[in-house]
Amino acid sequence: MTPRPVPPNPARRRIPVAVLGATGAAGQGFVRLLAEHPWFELAAVAVPDHHADQSYGEAVRWRETTPLPDAIARRSLGRCDPFDVPIAFSALDDAMAGPIEEAFARAGTLVVTTASAHRMNPVVPLVMAEVNPDHVDLLTRQRQERGWRGGIVAIPNCAAAGLVMALAPLHRAFGVERVFVTTMQAVSGAGYPGVASLDILGNVIPFIGNEEEKLERETRKLLGEYASGVAREARIVVSAHANRVPVEDGHTASVSVGLSRRATPADAERVVAAYRPAAAVAGLLSTPERPIELERRPDRPQPIRDRDRGLGMTVTVGRMRACPLLDLRFTVLSHNRIRGAAGGAIQLGELLVAQGIVA
Repeated sequence: MTPRPVPPNPARRRIPVAVLGATGAAGQGFVRLLAEHPWFELAAVAVPDHHADQSYGEAVRWRETTPLPDAIARRSLGRCDPFDVPIAFSALDDAMAGPIEEAFARAGTLVVTTASAHRMNPVVPLVMAEVNPDHVDLLTRQRQERGWRGGIVAIPNCAAAGLVMALAPLHRAFGVERVFVTTMQAVSGAGYPGVASLDILGNVIPFIGNEEEKLERETRKLLGEYASGVAREARIVVSAHANRVPVEDGHTASVSVGLSRRATPADAERVVAAYRPAAAVAGLLSTPERPIELERRPDRPQPIRDRDRGLGMTVTVGRMRACPLLDLRFTVLSHNRIRGAAGGAIQLGELLVAQGIVA
Protein backbone atom coordinates (compact mmCIF):
# COMPACT_ATOMS: atom_id res chain seq x y z
CA MET A 1 0.00 0.00 0.00
CA THR A 2 1.37 3.43 -0.97
CA PRO A 3 1.73 5.71 2.08
CA ARG A 4 -0.66 8.62 2.10
CA PRO A 5 1.07 11.99 1.49
CA VAL A 6 1.19 14.23 4.56
CA PRO A 7 -1.29 17.10 4.04
CA PRO A 8 0.20 20.58 4.42
CA ASN A 9 -0.11 22.13 7.86
CA PRO A 10 -2.53 25.10 7.63
CA ALA A 11 -0.87 26.73 10.66
CA ARG A 12 2.58 26.56 8.96
CA ARG A 13 4.13 25.55 12.29
CA ARG A 14 3.80 22.73 14.79
CA ILE A 15 1.28 23.84 17.37
CA PRO A 16 2.15 23.14 21.04
CA VAL A 17 -0.37 20.82 22.68
CA ALA A 18 -0.84 19.15 26.06
CA VAL A 19 -2.31 15.83 27.15
CA LEU A 20 -4.32 15.87 30.38
CA GLY A 21 -4.63 12.54 32.15
CA ALA A 22 -1.53 11.42 30.27
CA THR A 23 -0.69 8.29 32.27
CA GLY A 24 -4.00 6.44 31.81
CA ALA A 25 -4.82 4.09 28.97
CA ALA A 26 -6.50 6.79 26.88
CA GLY A 27 -3.77 9.31 27.70
CA GLN A 28 -1.08 6.92 26.52
CA GLY A 29 -2.91 6.62 23.21
CA PHE A 30 -2.67 10.40 22.82
CA VAL A 31 1.03 10.40 23.66
CA ARG A 32 1.77 7.68 21.11
CA LEU A 33 -0.16 9.37 18.30
CA LEU A 34 1.18 12.85 19.07
CA ALA A 35 4.84 11.84 19.48
CA GLU A 36 5.64 12.41 15.80
CA HIS A 37 2.55 14.28 14.63
CA PRO A 38 3.48 16.70 11.80
CA TRP A 39 0.99 19.37 12.88
CA PHE A 40 1.24 19.16 16.68
CA GLU A 41 4.15 19.29 19.11
CA LEU A 42 3.60 17.48 22.40
CA ALA A 43 4.66 20.26 24.77
CA ALA A 44 3.23 19.06 28.09
CA VAL A 45 1.92 15.92 29.81
CA ALA A 46 -0.12 16.34 32.97
CA VAL A 47 -2.11 14.46 35.59
CA PRO A 48 -4.33 15.66 38.44
CA ASP A 49 -2.74 13.47 41.14
CA HIS A 50 0.45 12.95 43.17
CA HIS A 51 2.55 11.64 40.28
CA ALA A 52 2.99 15.21 39.09
CA ASP A 53 6.48 15.58 40.63
CA GLN A 54 7.92 12.70 38.59
CA SER A 55 9.08 12.33 35.02
CA TYR A 56 6.55 10.86 32.64
CA GLY A 57 8.60 7.69 32.24
CA GLU A 58 8.73 7.17 36.02
CA ALA A 59 5.00 7.69 36.51
CA VAL A 60 3.52 5.81 33.56
CA ARG A 61 3.05 2.07 33.21
CA TRP A 62 3.44 2.17 29.44
CA ARG A 63 1.10 -0.26 27.71
CA GLU A 64 1.24 0.82 24.09
CA THR A 65 2.75 -1.59 21.58
CA THR A 66 5.39 0.90 20.39
CA PRO A 67 8.22 2.00 22.73
CA LEU A 68 7.83 5.19 24.71
CA PRO A 69 10.13 7.80 23.09
CA ASP A 70 13.05 8.72 25.36
CA ALA A 71 12.43 12.45 24.99
CA ILE A 72 8.86 12.07 26.26
CA ALA A 73 9.87 9.66 29.02
CA ARG A 74 12.28 12.28 30.40
CA ARG A 75 9.69 15.05 30.33
CA SER A 76 8.48 16.39 33.68
CA LEU A 77 4.93 15.42 34.45
CA GLY A 78 2.88 18.50 35.24
CA ARG A 79 -0.28 19.02 37.21
CA CYS A 80 -3.60 19.74 35.54
CA ASP A 81 -3.47 23.44 36.36
CA PRO A 82 -3.99 25.79 33.40
CA PHE A 83 -0.85 26.56 31.40
CA ASP A 84 -0.32 28.28 28.11
CA VAL A 85 -1.00 25.91 25.20
CA PRO A 86 -3.43 26.49 22.31
CA ILE A 87 -4.89 22.95 22.54
CA ALA A 88 -5.19 20.46 25.38
CA PHE A 89 -6.32 16.92 24.66
CA SER A 90 -8.17 15.61 27.69
CA ALA A 91 -8.18 11.93 28.63
CA LEU A 92 -9.29 12.68 32.18
CA ASP A 93 -11.70 10.44 34.05
CA ASP A 94 -15.28 11.63 33.82
CA ALA A 95 -15.46 12.31 37.57
CA MET A 96 -12.72 14.96 37.52
CA ALA A 97 -12.82 16.23 33.93
CA GLY A 98 -15.50 18.91 34.34
CA PRO A 99 -13.82 21.56 36.52
CA ILE A 100 -10.32 20.95 35.12
CA GLU A 101 -11.44 21.34 31.52
CA GLU A 102 -13.43 24.47 32.39
CA ALA A 103 -10.37 26.01 34.06
CA PHE A 104 -8.28 25.48 30.92
CA ALA A 105 -11.07 26.93 28.74
CA ARG A 106 -11.28 30.05 30.91
CA ALA A 107 -7.51 30.47 30.63
CA GLY A 108 -7.64 30.50 26.83
CA THR A 109 -6.99 26.87 25.86
CA LEU A 110 -9.21 24.90 23.50
CA VAL A 111 -9.88 21.58 25.21
CA VAL A 112 -10.66 18.59 23.00
CA THR A 113 -12.05 16.00 25.37
CA THR A 114 -12.84 12.29 25.37
CA ALA A 115 -14.67 12.62 28.71
CA SER A 116 -18.46 12.69 28.99
CA ALA A 117 -18.69 15.60 31.45
CA HIS A 118 -19.66 18.24 28.85
CA ARG A 119 -20.90 16.20 25.87
CA MET A 120 -24.59 16.94 26.30
CA ASN A 121 -24.19 20.59 27.29
CA PRO A 122 -26.15 22.57 24.67
CA VAL A 123 -23.26 24.98 24.04
CA VAL A 124 -20.54 22.32 23.79
CA PRO A 125 -19.96 20.92 20.29
CA LEU A 126 -20.11 17.11 20.19
CA VAL A 127 -18.34 16.34 16.95
CA MET A 128 -17.18 13.60 14.63
CA ALA A 129 -15.26 15.28 11.82
CA GLU A 130 -16.80 13.19 9.02
CA VAL A 131 -20.35 13.47 10.37
CA ASN A 132 -21.08 16.95 11.75
CA PRO A 133 -18.09 19.31 11.37
CA ASP A 134 -20.39 22.34 11.21
CA HIS A 135 -21.28 21.84 14.90
CA VAL A 136 -17.84 23.26 15.77
CA ASP A 137 -19.44 26.66 15.17
CA LEU A 138 -21.14 26.26 18.58
CA LEU A 139 -17.84 27.46 20.03
CA THR A 140 -18.82 31.04 19.14
CA ARG A 141 -21.94 30.85 21.29
CA GLN A 142 -20.06 29.00 24.03
CA ARG A 143 -17.42 31.71 24.28
CA GLN A 144 -20.02 34.48 24.28
CA GLU A 145 -22.13 32.90 27.02
CA ARG A 146 -19.25 31.71 29.21
CA GLY A 147 -16.85 34.57 28.64
CA TRP A 148 -14.10 32.09 27.81
CA ARG A 149 -11.11 32.84 25.62
CA GLY A 150 -10.69 29.14 24.97
CA GLY A 151 -13.41 26.52 24.84
CA ILE A 152 -14.42 22.88 25.09
CA VAL A 153 -15.16 20.52 22.20
CA ALA A 154 -16.07 16.88 22.81
CA ILE A 155 -15.87 13.65 20.87
CA PRO A 156 -18.54 10.98 21.48
CA ASN A 157 -18.53 7.84 23.55
CA CYS A 158 -16.34 5.16 21.98
CA ALA A 159 -19.29 2.91 21.11
CA ALA A 160 -21.38 5.80 19.78
CA ALA A 161 -18.55 6.77 17.43
CA GLY A 162 -18.78 3.56 15.42
CA LEU A 163 -22.57 3.47 15.49
CA VAL A 164 -22.99 7.06 14.31
CA MET A 165 -20.44 6.70 11.51
CA ALA A 166 -22.50 3.79 10.16
CA LEU A 167 -25.82 5.60 10.61
CA ALA A 168 -24.74 8.92 9.07
CA PRO A 169 -24.94 7.94 5.36
CA LEU A 170 -28.20 6.07 5.94
CA HIS A 171 -29.71 9.02 7.77
CA ARG A 172 -28.75 11.44 5.00
CA ALA A 173 -30.09 9.21 2.24
CA PHE A 174 -33.18 7.65 3.77
CA GLY A 175 -33.88 9.26 7.16
CA VAL A 176 -33.28 7.11 10.23
CA GLU A 177 -36.25 7.09 12.62
CA ARG A 178 -35.59 4.14 14.93
CA VAL A 179 -32.45 2.31 16.04
CA PHE A 180 -32.13 -0.91 18.00
CA VAL A 181 -28.48 -1.59 18.87
CA THR A 182 -26.72 -4.26 20.91
CA THR A 183 -23.03 -3.61 21.54
CA MET A 184 -20.27 -6.11 22.27
CA GLN A 185 -17.61 -3.86 23.75
CA ALA A 186 -13.93 -4.62 24.23
CA VAL A 187 -12.38 -4.69 27.70
CA SER A 188 -9.96 -1.88 26.78
CA GLY A 189 -12.97 0.43 26.78
CA ALA A 190 -12.95 0.17 30.57
CA GLY A 191 -9.42 1.56 30.81
CA TYR A 192 -6.63 -0.02 32.85
CA PRO A 193 -6.75 -2.13 35.00
CA GLY A 194 -10.37 -2.24 33.86
CA VAL A 195 -12.41 -5.41 34.24
CA ALA A 196 -10.99 -8.20 36.43
CA SER A 197 -9.95 -11.25 34.41
CA LEU A 198 -12.04 -13.58 36.59
CA ASP A 199 -15.10 -11.53 35.64
CA ILE A 200 -14.58 -11.39 31.88
CA LEU A 201 -12.72 -14.52 30.74
CA GLY A 202 -15.22 -16.93 29.22
CA ASN A 203 -17.99 -14.53 30.10
CA VAL A 204 -20.20 -11.67 28.88
CA ILE A 205 -21.19 -8.86 31.25
CA PRO A 206 -24.57 -7.39 30.19
CA PHE A 207 -24.09 -4.04 31.87
CA ILE A 208 -21.74 -1.06 31.43
CA GLY A 209 -22.60 1.86 33.68
CA ASN A 210 -24.30 4.76 31.84
CA GLU A 211 -23.26 3.33 28.47
CA GLU A 212 -26.73 2.73 27.09
CA GLU A 213 -27.84 6.23 28.03
CA LYS A 214 -24.78 7.72 26.30
CA LEU A 215 -25.43 5.75 23.14
CA GLU A 216 -29.04 6.91 23.02
CA ARG A 217 -28.45 10.60 23.77
CA GLU A 218 -25.23 11.17 21.86
CA THR A 219 -26.51 9.53 18.68
CA ARG A 220 -29.34 12.06 18.51
CA LYS A 221 -27.03 15.04 19.11
CA LEU A 222 -24.42 13.93 16.57
CA LEU A 223 -27.00 13.32 13.83
CA GLY A 224 -28.90 16.52 14.56
CA GLU A 225 -28.81 19.78 12.64
CA TYR A 226 -26.92 22.95 13.53
CA ALA A 227 -28.39 26.37 12.75
CA SER A 228 -28.18 29.85 14.28
CA GLY A 229 -26.09 28.80 17.28
CA VAL A 230 -28.27 25.82 18.21
CA ALA A 231 -27.60 22.10 17.73
CA ARG A 232 -31.00 20.43 17.49
CA GLU A 233 -31.13 16.73 18.21
CA ALA A 234 -32.32 14.39 15.50
CA ARG A 235 -35.76 12.93 16.11
CA ILE A 236 -34.54 9.36 16.32
CA VAL A 237 -35.67 6.78 18.86
CA VAL A 238 -32.67 4.72 20.01
CA SER A 239 -32.84 1.57 22.17
CA ALA A 240 -29.39 0.39 23.26
CA HIS A 241 -28.10 -2.73 25.02
CA ALA A 242 -24.43 -2.56 26.08
CA ASN A 243 -22.35 -5.65 26.85
CA ARG A 244 -18.71 -6.15 27.83
CA VAL A 245 -17.09 -9.11 26.03
CA PRO A 246 -13.65 -10.80 26.27
CA VAL A 247 -12.12 -8.93 23.31
CA GLU A 248 -9.05 -6.73 23.82
CA ASP A 249 -9.77 -3.95 21.28
CA GLY A 250 -12.65 -3.26 18.91
CA HIS A 251 -16.30 -2.55 19.66
CA THR A 252 -18.84 -4.54 17.66
CA ALA A 253 -22.51 -3.61 17.36
CA SER A 254 -25.53 -5.40 15.90
CA VAL A 255 -27.91 -2.75 14.59
CA SER A 256 -31.46 -2.66 13.25
CA VAL A 257 -32.85 0.59 11.81
CA GLY A 258 -36.24 1.89 10.80
CA LEU A 259 -36.21 4.39 7.94
CA SER A 260 -38.55 7.14 6.82
CA ARG A 261 -37.94 6.27 3.13
CA ARG A 262 -37.85 2.70 1.89
CA ALA A 263 -34.45 1.21 1.06
CA THR A 264 -33.34 -2.27 0.12
CA PRO A 265 -30.13 -3.79 1.49
CA ALA A 266 -28.54 -3.16 -1.92
CA ASP A 267 -29.58 0.52 -1.73
CA ALA A 268 -28.04 0.81 1.73
CA GLU A 269 -24.82 -0.89 0.66
CA ARG A 270 -24.41 1.54 -2.24
CA VAL A 271 -24.89 4.54 0.05
CA VAL A 272 -22.48 3.24 2.69
CA ALA A 273 -19.83 2.29 0.13
CA ALA A 274 -20.03 5.71 -1.52
CA TYR A 275 -19.85 7.73 1.69
CA ARG A 276 -17.09 10.34 1.71
CA PRO A 277 -16.51 13.29 4.05
CA ALA A 278 -16.41 16.91 2.97
CA ALA A 279 -13.23 17.92 1.16
CA ALA A 280 -11.96 19.95 4.12
CA VAL A 281 -12.28 16.91 6.39
CA ALA A 282 -10.85 14.50 3.81
CA GLY A 283 -7.71 16.64 3.80
CA LEU A 284 -7.02 16.21 7.51
CA LEU A 285 -3.99 14.17 8.48
CA SER A 286 -5.97 11.65 10.58
CA THR A 287 -8.87 11.16 8.17
CA PRO A 288 -8.58 7.73 6.53
CA GLU A 289 -9.02 7.33 2.80
CA ARG A 290 -12.29 5.53 3.55
CA PRO A 291 -13.91 6.45 6.87
CA ILE A 292 -16.39 3.59 6.26
CA GLU A 293 -15.60 0.33 4.51
CA LEU A 294 -18.35 -2.03 3.39
CA GLU A 295 -17.63 -5.71 4.06
CA ARG A 296 -19.61 -8.26 2.04
CA ARG A 297 -18.15 -11.47 3.45
CA PRO A 298 -20.88 -13.10 5.55
CA ASP A 299 -18.75 -13.58 8.68
CA ARG A 300 -17.22 -10.11 8.83
CA PRO A 301 -16.41 -7.67 10.36
CA GLN A 302 -14.43 -9.26 13.19
CA PRO A 303 -12.42 -7.29 15.77
CA ILE A 304 -9.13 -9.14 15.42
CA ARG A 305 -9.21 -8.96 11.61
CA ASP A 306 -10.80 -5.60 10.86
CA ARG A 307 -10.30 -3.15 13.72
CA ASP A 308 -7.02 -1.71 12.36
CA ARG A 309 -8.34 -0.65 8.97
CA GLY A 310 -7.36 2.92 8.19
CA LEU A 311 -4.84 2.80 11.07
CA GLY A 312 -7.78 2.25 13.40
CA MET A 313 -9.83 5.19 12.08
CA THR A 314 -11.98 3.29 9.57
CA VAL A 315 -15.36 1.91 10.66
CA THR A 316 -16.37 -1.37 9.02
CA VAL A 317 -20.00 -2.16 8.16
CA GLY A 318 -21.07 -5.66 7.15
CA ARG A 319 -23.93 -8.17 7.05
CA MET A 320 -26.36 -5.67 5.52
CA ARG A 321 -29.74 -7.36 5.15
CA ALA A 322 -33.47 -6.88 5.54
CA CYS A 323 -34.89 -6.75 9.06
CA PRO A 324 -38.28 -8.38 9.77
CA LEU A 325 -38.84 -6.05 12.74
CA LEU A 326 -37.64 -2.70 11.31
CA ASP A 327 -36.19 -2.12 7.81
CA LEU A 328 -32.48 -2.98 7.75
CA ARG A 329 -30.01 -4.77 10.00
CA PHE A 330 -26.22 -4.85 9.90
CA THR A 331 -23.02 -5.20 11.93
CA VAL A 332 -20.59 -2.37 12.78
CA LEU A 333 -17.00 -2.58 14.02
CA SER A 334 -14.80 0.30 15.20
CA HIS A 335 -11.51 0.58 17.06
CA ASN A 336 -12.57 1.98 20.42
CA ARG A 337 -9.11 3.22 21.49
CA ILE A 338 -8.36 5.00 18.20
CA ARG A 339 -11.50 6.07 16.33
CA GLY A 340 -13.42 6.25 19.60
CA ALA A 341 -10.74 7.99 21.66
CA ALA A 342 -7.32 9.49 20.90
CA GLY A 343 -7.47 9.20 17.11
CA GLY A 344 -10.89 10.80 16.86
CA ALA A 345 -9.90 13.61 19.25
CA ILE A 346 -6.67 14.39 17.39
CA GLN A 347 -8.61 14.46 14.12
CA LEU A 348 -10.97 16.98 15.73
CA GLY A 349 -7.96 19.05 16.80
CA GLU A 350 -6.78 19.01 13.19
CA LEU A 351 -10.21 20.25 12.11
CA LEU A 352 -9.93 23.20 14.52
CA VAL A 353 -6.59 24.09 12.93
CA ALA A 354 -7.87 23.65 9.37
CA GLN A 355 -10.83 25.95 10.10
CA GLY A 356 -8.56 28.64 11.54
CA ILE A 357 -10.05 28.35 15.03
CA VAL A 358 -6.55 27.52 16.29
CA ALA A 359 -3.62 29.13 14.51
